[in-house]
Amino acid sequence: MTVATARLPLTAWQQYYALTKPRVVQLIVFCALIGMVLAVPGVPSLAELKLGLWACIGIWLVAGAAAAFNCLVEKTIDSKMKRTAWRPTAKGELSDQQALLFSAVLCALGSAVLYVLVNPLTMWLTFATFVGYAIIYTVILKPLTPQNIVIGGASGAMPPVLGWAAMTGQVGPEALILFLIIFLWTPPHFWALALYRVEDYRKSGLPMLPVTHGNEFTRLQILLYTIVLMASCLMPFVYGMSSWLYLAAAVVLSIGFIGYAVALYRVYSDELARKTFRFSLIHLSALFAALLLDHYIF
Repeated sequence: MTVATARLPLTAWQQYYALTKPRVVQLIVFCALIGMVLAVPGVPSLAELKLGLWACIGIWLVAGAAAAFNCLVEKTIDSKMKRTAWRPTAKGELSDQQALLFSAVLCALGSAVLYVLVNPLTMWLTFATFVGYAIIYTVILKPLTPQNIVIGGASGAMPPVLGWAAMTGQVGPEALILFLIIFLWTPPHFWALALYRVEDYRKSGLPMLPVTHGNEFTRLQILLYTIVLMASCLMPFVYGMSSWLYLAAAVVLSIGFIGYAVALYRVYSDELARKTFRFSLIHLSALFAALLLDHYIF
C-alpha cells in the first residue's frame, strides 16, 4: 500500500489546506515572529502586538500561496514520490485552475493585509519572497541545478527579515544575521532528507545533489555546511544581540548537528540520515527559541 492510497480521502477544505503545506508555513511564521520579537526592545505594547498579529496573518497567507503554487507546478513530480504522492494536485483531486486561483487569492489577501495594516516594505519583501520561492526556485532552479537548495535557500531564509521589517519599517543588520543562519542551515537540512529519499528524486528527474554527485559527496557537503553554520550561529552573541544563555544553546545545538554530520559522513545509513534531518528541525526551532528566551530574560 502506498502513502497516496493509505491516506483517508480529504474533504474539499482539507485539500485546499493541504496545498498550503501547514507544517512548513508554521515554521516560516515562527521564524518571522522571532524577527518581530527581537526587533522590539522589552515587552511589546498593545499596538505592537496588534501589528505583529497582522504581520503573521499576512505572511502566513502569502507563504501558503507560494506553497500552493509549488504544489501546482510540481504535481507531476509529486505524483512520482512517495512523500508527496498524496497531495491533492498530484492525485488530481484539485484542478490546475482551482490550485492557481487559490494561490492567487491567498497572495492577494496576504499582500493587502501587509500593505494596509503593516507597511509597504514588508509587503514588497514578502511578495519578492513569493516570487523567489514559487518561480525562481520552483520553476527555474530546482529542475536546473543541484545547487537549487543553496540558491533557493535565500527565499526560505527571509522570514526573520520580514518580521523585523514589519515592526521597524526597515531591515537591520540583526535581521541579516538571522537570515544568514537559516540560509546556511537549509542545505544540510534538505540534503539529509534527499539522501534517504534519493530514489524518489531520481525517479522524479530532479537534479538533487545525491543524484548528481553521489552519496559520499553529499555527506561531505552536509558536514562542511554544519561547520560554517556553527560560526553563523555564534554571530548573534558576537554582535551583541544575545547573552551567554543563547551562546550556550547555540554551541550545544551546533555541536549536536556537527556530530550527526560527522557520524553520517563516516558510516551512512538511511536511518541516520533520517535522524540528522529530524535533528536539523530541532536545531533551528530550539536555536530561535533560545534567542527568544534570552531576549526577555536579559
